[in-house]
Amino acid sequence: MASCSAFSRFLSGKCTIYKLFGLCMVLVLISLLWLQLSCSGDMSSVMHQDRRDPQPPPPPCPTERQASAADDPSWGPHKLALVVPFRERFEELLVFVPFMHKFLNKKKIRHKILIINQVDHYRFNRASLINVGYMESGNDTDYLAMHDVDLLPLNEALDYGFPREGPFHVASPELHPLYHYKTYVGGILLLTKRHYHMCNGMSNRFWGWGREDDEFYRRLRKAELQLFRPSGITTGYKTFLHIHDSAWRKRDQKRVAAQKQEQFKVDPDGGLTNLQYQVDSRQELTISGAPCTIINTKLECDQSQTPWCLLS
Repeated sequence: MASCSAFSRFLSGKCTIYKLFGLCMVLVLISLLWLQLSCSGDMSSVMHQDRRDPQPPPPPCPTERQASAADDPSWGPHKLALVVPFRERFEELLVFVPFMHKFLNKKKIRHKILIINQVDHYRFNRASLINVGYMESGNDTDYLAMHDVDLLPLNEALDYGFPREGPFHVASPELHPLYHYKTYVGGILLLTKRHYHMCNGMSNRFWGWGREDDEFYRRLRKAELQLFRPSGITTGYKTFLHIHDSAWRKRDQKRVAAQKQEQFKVDPDGGLTNLQYQVDSRQELTISGAPCTIINTKLECDQSQTPWCLLS
């Protein structure tokens, strides 16, 4: 009752408005003081807790914590350049790249897939494109796979590892679905870059389809390189899937002018030393999660030496 009467006397005096204003200011100051004391107490407790029990830093992101599978030492020190001579066979490419990427990863083979795409107006030259693949394979690879785009390995026991002892013919005559003669070295052939250089690469004289592999077999013999082939593979001619549709994609088997006679001769000087080409463009591409590099290549032809590079 005493406090109420005092409050009444306070309001009943003169200058009531000024008294109310003063009362509000007192209340505001009391509120600010209380808020400051509360925050100071909370901050003090937080700082005390930090000193007593420091929190560990946040864990690293999964990408930082997990190293790439290719950095695993069990994959070995070597890296394969999978060289694919190519022209206008995109349906097969869409199957080939993801299939081979998965196949080689499962075998823990470090690799990069190079699609050497011929974009000039000359006839297809598989050997020259493989030479380009060797030249453009980079210093991070130490062996090659000369690999047809229409041939897929179905047997996981096939070896794609580093061919230290000598060239390794994966698609051997005993396993290839089409070609069975003893000197055949086409389809899929592995060899170190040093051995490929010893052969001076492949001959650039073979425009159109066929015979470049037979000439390369003679180069292997001349370089005194022993040829190795798979052993213990029991799947026979079902070891590979050949996805080429001969009815839809006709091969250029025409022999023009002196090409009929020249196709059986050894090219003693040609190869890497007289390869002429231009890289028109280079594109990094991912097909169903599998990376590859498309190297669009323009070959050059000396028509005085090989007039059959053109069909006209």
